[in-house]
Amino acid sequence: MDSELLRRLVTTEMPYGKYKGRVLADLPGNYLAWFAREGFPRGELGRLLALMHEIDHNGLGHLLQPLRAAVRKAHG
Repeated sequence: MDSELLRRLVTTEMPYGKYKGRVLADLPGNYLAWFAREGFPRGELGRLLALMHEIDHNGLGHLLQPLRAAVRKAHG
């Protein structure tokens, strides 16, 4: 897995919709599941949302905690 993709999950904000401005890693599972059912957007955003859905669906969100901490420390 590309660590850069994981870093983007904790730094990229949702650009539109109900959760506009929220970091992708903080999107609720039901919202990610909705995209999985209805279709992810094209491009990088869709790929990131699909990855976040897989992480959330498989209960692996805790794996993003070290990245979240590193981002908080860097922006300190």
